[in-house]
Amino acid sequence: MSEELSLKIVQADIPEDSNVIVGQSHFIKTVEDLYEAMVTSAPCIEFGIAFCEASGDCLIRHDGNNKDMEQAAVENAKKINAGHVFVIAMRGGYPINVLNRIKDTQEVCRIFAATANPLQIVIAESAQGRGVLGVIDGFVTKGVEKEEDASSRVALLRDIIGYKR
Repeated sequence: MSEELSLKIVQADIPEDSNVIVGQSHFIKTVEDLYEAMVTSAPCIEFGIAFCEASGDCLIRHDGNNKDMEQAAVENAKKINAGHVFVIAMRGGYPINVLNRIKDTQEVCRIFAATANPLQIVIAESAQGRGVLGVIDGFVTKGVEKEEDASSRVALLRDIIGYKR
């Protein structure tokens, strides 16, 4: 028995001044647990969560504390359309603020991406369904950091983001 497999690229739509987190989970309570992880990690972050069920009703379950972010998460989940994949769209913070709590959520299996960069999701599709193989996050490198580039990086971290003041 031979089965066809096709590969597709899905371009994520990331709202302006936002980040997305794309991952895989395995249980219907994912939306509730990710909601709790988000609000207890960084209560000021605006976010929306969408989760693609892989059995039963096979619905996109969703929740959030901001309707625009919730709609962005749902629209990206529709495009990805792969079982047990979740999308979090967030504004007013960075993934680093919430990633450990998300990864510690019992049903989370993996994180594919956490980014504000242009993001492509590599999808495999068979007769049974779809799955995420990986992501293309941003662009190819253009060289090696020089001393002035390192100074700019440190200035960004210290002065703009407030890391290690």
